[in-house]
Amino acid sequence: MVAKRANQISNNIKEELHSKLSEFASSNDNLEEVFENREQIEISKHYERMPKPTLIAIDEFLNNKVYFRNPSKEQG
Repeated sequence: MVAKRANQISNNIKEELHSKLSEFASSNDNLEEVFENREQIEISKHYERMPKPTLIAIDEFLNNKVYFRNPSKEQG
């Protein structure tokens, strides 16, 4: 259950990061522009410093912040 939640968190973080970085995408970037884009670097560093998805999922589980159910038990 925690692993599944960690995967959900990881996917959400990846989507969020890609959407933020896509704002900087340009078809005609030259090498100087790539190295000078400090805002893009700061966004990337922010995501690198975030706690890992597994740690977030464990914290959510330990603090009863995760809703879960077992569909096979509900059908019986």
